[in-house]
Amino acid sequence: MPTPTGGRALINVGVMFANGAAAAEPEHAATLAVAAERAGYDSLWAVQHVVMPVEHASEYPYSASGTVPGGTAVAIPDPLVWLAWAGAQTSTILLATGVLVLPQQHPLVVAKQAATLDRLTGGRLLLGLGAGWLQEEFAALASDFDRRGPRMEECMQVLRLAGEPGPIEFHGEHIDFAPVWVEPKPARRIPLIIGGHTTAAARRAGRLADGFFPLSCQGEALTKLVGIVREAAEAAWRDPRAIEITVDAPRTAEDAAVQRALDVDRVVVNAPHVPTGELAAALAAKLAATREAYARA
Repeated sequence: MPTPTGGRALINVGVMFANGAAAAEPEHAATLAVAAERAGYDSLWAVQHVVMPVEHASEYPYSASGTVPGGTAVAIPDPLVWLAWAGAQTSTILLATGVLVLPQQHPLVVAKQAATLDRLTGGRLLLGLGAGWLQEEFAALASDFDRRGPRMEECMQVLRLAGEPGPIEFHGEHIDFAPVWVEPKPARRIPLIIGGHTTAAARRAGRLADGFFPLSCQGEALTKLVGIVREAAEAAWRDPRAIEITVDAPRTAEDAAVQRALDVDRVVVNAPHVPTGELAAALAAKLAATREAYARA
């Protein structure tokens, strides 16, 4: 896997929405994973929604219309299960959730799933985590939408503890349990990456996480959020440059120039919407175009 240095003339590139509807089929999923690894992508990113409401008043934050493109009747395979399948087909490509809606989950269950996946794939998991935006989904899962931020931070603390040797216990406002064993342990300390485009998400990443993924942000908005991450890291006596920054691929030369100035670590491109037999060529073309645009910035 290429690792960028200095001015990052060669940037790491991941595949976003790898577990899209077509990838619910085993042949398509396996072909996508193998083709991405062979082409030189560094990571596969799988999204999560446990359920999608038939109707919703919550505003989708990643489109100008505030609605989900294509509607909510879409297949979204479970990200950790999908990544296990992808991991079984590959050997080096990183396997990332982008993102897991952590406040909807119990952190001990997530810790068990993540550690198992990380061990079985030789330490390749990146755990991207988000607070969520879809209030109707929280309601269906009997989760508290209004308190999702504080719950998420407690969940992150539990995930960290669960990776340490020995039994663990936790006593918080939202999560509370007596000493328990959480086994197996992951192959290595699993990186926690905060996904989101809000000030709260950026501050959370700076204080608590190993990475930040500001979804759908470019230009001045991206510069502002990355600045908040690094300021929060410094305030918490952390090295701001140790927090990995993953962003959407640039849409313009100006976007690419901003990303290079910020010294981002990775860009992601959406998985191609093509038939299974055309995936390898489409992925290779996307990777080449992205790196060329980035190198010219």
